[in-house]
Amino acid sequence: MRLTIREAHDLAARVMEALGHQPADAALIADHLIDCELRGLAYGGLARAISIAERVERHGDHRRPIDILHQTPVSARIDGGDHIGYVVAHRATTLAIEKAEAAGISVVGAGNTWYTGMLSYYAELAASRGLVSMIASNASPWVAPHGATEGRLGTNPICFGFPSADKPVILDIGTSAIIHAEVTLARRLGSQLPENVAFDRCGLPTRNPVAALAGAFAAWGGHKGSGLGIVVQLFGILAGSPAIPPELAGFGYIIVAIRPDLMGPAETFRENVSAFAEAVRSARPVAGGSPVRMPFDRSRRERQKHISENAIEVADVLVAQLTAISKRNPLAS
Repeated sequence: MRLTIREAHDLAARVMEALGHQPADAALIADHLIDCELRGLAYGGLARAISIAERVERHGDHRRPIDILHQTPVSARIDGGDHIGYVVAHRATTLAIEKAEAAGISVVGAGNTWYTGMLSYYAELAASRGLVSMIASNASPWVAPHGATEGRLGTNPICFGFPSADKPVILDIGTSAIIHAEVTLARRLGSQLPENVAFDRCGLPTRNPVAALAGAFAAWGGHKGSGLGIVVQLFGILAGSPAIPPELAGFGYIIVAIRPDLMGPAETFRENVSAFAEAVRSARPVAGGSPVRMPFDRSRRERQKHISENAIEVADVLVAQLTAISKRNPLAS
C-alpha cells in the first residue's frame, strides 16, 4: 500500500498512543520509525511498531519514570524505567549534547531499556549541533560469537558521527550477519533468509526465519566482527545492562559526544571532514563498479527520494495489523 509520509507518521503515532505512550513520546517514536522507512530500511520502520505491540502483549507495561541515577558535569547514568529505547536513547543523547556543549566532552549511559532503533538517528542529532559522537547499544543474546551456534551477543550496533562543512559523515553498523528486525519481518512476510546468516536451535544453518528466531544469528565479519560485537556488549554493560540482557529488556545504550574545538578550530575540522569525504568519493572505482560512496550517502539519497515523492510503500498485511492496533483502548494495553 502506498502511504504519504504524513499518513505513515500519523498511523505510527496512533499505534504508539494506543500502546499507552503520551502524545509527545508517540510522535518521537513515529519520527524514528518513519525515518527508517524514508531511508529504505523498512524492517525498522512500521513493521517494528507491530513488534513493539507484541512485546507489550507478552511482557505487559511496567514502565516507571526515567531517572538519572548518577551525574557529573561531563557524565550521567540513566535508568530507562523499561521505557522503549527510542525515548530513552533520545533522552540520553539530548543530555550528552547539552553536557558536551558546556564542557567539551560527555559520556551518558542508559540501561533498563529495549529497542533503541537506528543509532545513526542519534548521531545525526549530535552532528547537527557540531559534535562528534560514538554510540553503542547491546541487546538480547540473539547472536552467536564466531565459531559458535548459540546466542551470547546482541545484534549490537555501533555508530560514529562527524559534523562537516556540508553533510555529516555517519557510520552505523550492526555486528551481526542479519539483524533481528530483518528476521522478524521475513517471518511476517513468509520470506526466506539469505544463506549463512542464521542457525536453528540444533546449531544447523537455516534460512527459515522462524527457526532462526528460535536459534541464533551469525556474527558479521568473522572473528573481527564478532570481537567488535563483544566490545559493544561490554559498552552496554558499562551503560547499565546485565551481562546478558533478557529477551527484549535490559538493553544498555551509551553515547560519547565531543566538541571538535577541544582539538583545534572547529571550522577547520569540519572543512577537513568534507575534504576527506570528497576525496573518498572521487577515488577510482573498480572496473564496471559504481561511484564510490561515503557512509550514509545511500541513506541520505533514499530519504530525499522518498521525501520528494511524498510516499512510502508498506505491505498491505502490515497496514491492516497496524490499523487494528491503533484502534485499541490504551487503558487495555
